[in-house]
Amino acid sequence: MRVAIAGAGLAGLSCAKYLVDAGHIPVVFESRDVLGGKVAAWKDEDGDWYETGLHIFFGAYPNMLQLFRELGIEKRLQWKSHSMIFNQLEEPGKYSRFDFPDLPAPLNGVAAILSNNDMLSWSEKIAFGLGLVPAMMRGQSYVEECDQYSWTEWLRIHNIPERVNKEVFIAMSKALNFIDPDEISATVLLTALNRFLQEKDGSRMAFLDGAPPERLCQPMVDHIQALGGEVHLNSPLREINLKEDGSVASFLIGGEREGEPRNVQADAYVSALPVDPLKLLLPAPWKQMDVFRKLEGLRGVPVINIHLWFDRKLTDIDHLLFSRSPLLSVYADMSITCKEYEDLDRSMLELVFAPAKDWIGCSDEDIIAATLAELKKLFPMHFTGEKQAKLRKYKVIKTPLSVYKTTPGCQKLRPSQETPIVNFFLAGDFTMQRYLASMEGAVLSGKLCASAVDGSAEKLSTAQAISKALPS
Repeated sequence: MRVAIAGAGLAGLSCAKYLVDAGHIPVVFESRDVLGGKVAAWKDEDGDWYETGLHIFFGAYPNMLQLFRELGIEKRLQWKSHSMIFNQLEEPGKYSRFDFPDLPAPLNGVAAILSNNDMLSWSEKIAFGLGLVPAMMRGQSYVEECDQYSWTEWLRIHNIPERVNKEVFIAMSKALNFIDPDEISATVLLTALNRFLQEKDGSRMAFLDGAPPERLCQPMVDHIQALGGEVHLNSPLREINLKEDGSVASFLIGGEREGEPRNVQADAYVSALPVDPLKLLLPAPWKQMDVFRKLEGLRGVPVINIHLWFDRKLTDIDHLLFSRSPLLSVYADMSITCKEYEDLDRSMLELVFAPAKDWIGCSDEDIIAATLAELKKLFPMHFTGEKQAKLRKYKVIKTPLSVYKTTPGCQKLRPSQETPIVNFFLAGDFTMQRYLASMEGAVLSGKLCASAVDGSAEKLSTAQAISKALPS
């Protein structure tokens, strides 16, 4: 079958990869001139990369890791020590670590928590551990039930002290969905914790060795094209045209390099767009269908990614760092953590500014000023005295509508990859899969979508035959 796919992010490329593996012909259309969607990146005038976000790969990402193996690029992941490292707010310039020993799960996670005495007291550790027992015993069904609560509400229900939130989970909530524990669904944190505690290397982190469009997305495109598929940049989906029966007749695709728009016909059609642009493109007859009407309750969360190039090294830590700052989420010195960005003498910090809703409309200059004020607290030795670190240049990347905002109640709004429209399918992290709004979720959604399309081949063939037999 020929399958038209709108969107060349991880979901769209994953869908195309698994469709071409199954013998189909995917044709991917991407609106921008760069691959990757939410993992897109660009080069500045100096040849330095800047990215849409700070992308971390976890050991608990089975579909992503399988994809790397299938493409033969698993060595491009730079695995770090099995640790989680937090800034100490009360002691600027110092860190607190959760180090996971070489033990089976969940013993390694329990040992990591118990051995850290900087952030939680023994009574807090015990209360939190008891609260996690239902999630570990009942698994995903319990985790899904907890979507009715925010993370803060879940902690209160289990009589877990508020200080646990302050010490650990404000930082983790912002890292997972760019929002605070009062807003984020308990399902998100419980899903992550369940994977981290039940898989030995679940919480171990890796960085890609370069920019995602080149080091991850391009190998997917090469694979797709080698097996007969196509990928077109600068080709936005403008309209979904319908047949009289309400199924898709064609995708109206904007012309490459401002050429004339064209109608693209296929046997099946996939939207791998984020939920917000998808809602704008839904044909009027579809909007009252329950599956599409529920999408109105899903909305992307704003996020700001910041790159700061300094004249010296600010840290020697080769890892992701949880800032615990009210303005910043996680950060890393990419000159250390990423092979392609290596600089032995100068730091390039990549930071996630979150929550960003009150800052997304501010000037880059105001955002940088606020960020530097926070960095003075994190690295006081480099921003006091006569010889202070100097900022050489910066980039601010604003995404007003990023991954869908995982607030309580969203699980029941998420659609499956199949829709009531016989030849129309969905891919994207907002579609139903267990890894929520993440890179793993995007890859898995594309894989599930490809399976749904492949499984509908006979039904689609029958529908086309009937359509051709009907008098025009």
